[in-house]
This record gives sequence, structure tokens and C-alpha cells, in this order.
Amino acid sequence: MSHLAPVPAAVVYDVNVLVTAVASGNSPFRSWPSPPPVSGNPSADCVGIIVDAAEFSLWLSPHVLSNVERVLTELFKWERTRADAYTTTLLAAAEHSGGGLIEDAPRTVRDCPDHEDNLILDLAAETGALILVSNDMDLLAMSPWRGTPILEPRAFAAKVDGMRRHARRTRR
Repeated sequence: MSHLAPVPAAVVYDVNVLVTAVASGNSPFRSWPSPPPVSGNPSADCVGIIVDAAEFSLWLSPHVLSNVERVLTELFKWERTRADAYTTTLLAAAEHSGGGLIEDAPRTVRDCPDHEDNLILDLAAETGALILVSNDMDLLAMSPWRGTPILEPRAFAAKVDGMRRHARRTRR
């Protein structure tokens, strides 16, 4: 009887999640919180979940990475080298988690009036994402989108926290 490791479930994070993981107060990207317990920065918790490379694989696109860099440099006034280091770290974490970069996701989704949101949905469709995590009200209002739940970072981190706590209790 062989015990195969479970395949991590594909997840897509919206640009806003990846930006608020480092741009909102409590989270330098030198280390990531790993639920349990959850921290005061749910977006950073989401990145910590990916760094753990346990249950979920993060999928990124050039659109996501370039917009993370653009928002951090233009809105939050990060130096370009710091933003580059962060997007390099995100890509490494995604690959470590079993996900990675989808260079050319087909642009077929037109379900949302916001073109940028459709690019996130294209990535979710291409990767077969089990969950999409976002703070975007237009995307959240579409949940479940084609059967895929769209969760806020706080809800996703809380679900993973609960799942991990339950698993720890049942292993004892």
C-alpha cells in the first residue's frame, strides 16, 4: 500500500492580496506568518500559506507580477529593486508550492466589466483554481464564479487555520 502525497490545490491571488501582504503595516517580506494562528495581516497569512507548500499551489501570470510591481512602486513608492525582489520571491514561493507562472493564459473571460478582473479570472480558469482570493468587490460579488469560490484573504486564512487546527487535533 503506497501513500502518495496529496496534490496541492491550485489557488490564484489577486494583485491586491499580494500588494497588501507587504504594503499594509505588519508585514515585511523577510518572513511570513503561517497559520495557525492567523496574524493581523490576512494577506500576509495567505502568502505564508503558499510558502508552507502544503495544501495549495499558487499560480501567477506576468499580468499579476507586473501589476504588483507597478502598484508598489507608483502608489507605495517602493524602490524598483525592492519591488523586483518581492516579485522574485513570490515567483519562487509559487514554484515551491507546486504552482508557478502561466505565461500566456488565454484571454477568454469577459464575465466582469473590469478588464483587469477578467485577466485574473482567465488565470483562474487556465489553472483550474479551486479558490480565488481577492479584496476586489466586483470579483467577490461574482462568487462562486463558474463554481469557484472567491474569498477575501481573511476568510481564506481563517479556513486554512481551522483546517490545520482540525488536522492537528485528529493526529493526536
